[in-house]
Amino acid sequence: MNSQTNTPSPKKVLIFGSAMHVWSDLFFALLVPLLPHIKEELNLSYTSIGLLRSVYSGSSAILQIPAGLVAESTGEFWMLLGGNIWVGLGLIVMAVVPGFLPLIGATALGGLGGGTQHPLASSMVSRAYDSDGRSAAVGTVNFSGDIGKMIAPIAAGLLVMLGDWRATMWIVGAAGSAFMCISVFTRRHFDLGKPLIEHSPEKWDRKDSDKTSTIVGFIVLTGIGILDSATRSSTLVFFPFIFIERGMGESEVGVALFLLFAGGAAGKYICGWLDDRTGTLPLIWATKGMTTALIISAIFVPSFVLWPLAIILGVGLNGTSSVLYATVAKFIPTNKRARYYGLFYTTNEIGTVGAPLGYGLIADMIGLNRSIITMGVVTATILPASLALKRYLTVS
Repeated sequence: MNSQTNTPSPKKVLIFGSAMHVWSDLFFALLVPLLPHIKEELNLSYTSIGLLRSVYSGSSAILQIPAGLVAESTGEFWMLLGGNIWVGLGLIVMAVVPGFLPLIGATALGGLGGGTQHPLASSMVSRAYDSDGRSAAVGTVNFSGDIGKMIAPIAAGLLVMLGDWRATMWIVGAAGSAFMCISVFTRRHFDLGKPLIEHSPEKWDRKDSDKTSTIVGFIVLTGIGILDSATRSSTLVFFPFIFIERGMGESEVGVALFLLFAGGAAGKYICGWLDDRTGTLPLIWATKGMTTALIISAIFVPSFVLWPLAIILGVGLNGTSSVLYATVAKFIPTNKRARYYGLFYTTNEIGTVGAPLGYGLIADMIGLNRSIITMGVVTATILPASLALKRYLTVS
């Protein structure tokens, strides 16, 4: 709910949260298609490439919990705009620094601004749709981020032809920052205000044993989220190199990434919609079972099969996240969601940060293909782990 006199409609809140997510994910996904160019120019190993991605993603997690706590007093609007401006300016700095170590430093500083996006957009939209259609709405704002991811390889492919990876980062960072500054003047149309304490679900007023069970369920959900994030981030880092090893050129890799992101966008939207109808566990099993099979298949199937495989893999890879994000709101009352979404996204970064570095080390030691197989095996552990969530969903 809202403390303002004029409350924006849920649809307007969803539009704003989605627009912010498009830009945020474009900023962070832009690094992925540029990694082969950066690797070549700076003569980096797979471990260094994994480290670069890990630092960018990991720094975005540092401020997620503080952002969630602050948003409970201020609302999400200004923090979403400010965070995106921060990341946009960070891209500009990344574009101009020389050498690998300065690039790592700029990446860490620039990524910090990303800490506002995921917890606050999810919190804002879940509040707007608290009475009806919440899973579909959270799935939609989650889906919108993949529009940014789909734009990233297209923008990178076009802009690299006009300059190089540095020029690409500079242009995208400047354009995004300008958009955020213009959006400042739209506040009265989209600002939901801060949440009110009195609008809490009855389940937080019930006996302590049930409340404890709800918190334990959130912890189980967080563990599944860590495993899911590990697979998602590592696939984005290393699959361009799989495509290259399979004989694809730079333009073909860009198209393959676009298809992967397009499948991911479809998976997020569809799974968000299905979660209101089929439930959490069947969707986790369907999406992550599919992901496990396709990750390993990518190194064995004929090259022409990689095109449809990329689309289907994207569905399985990203569809689970919409289910998990919507499930957070099933456990947590509206006035506490910003902090718990911050906690959820922050702990998920354990997988996002650690996995690319770990799989990069494996690739350097025993080969890229064996690293991909290891990734598939680890992904499969999500299936039995999700069964532990069942009892807590029935309580919540």
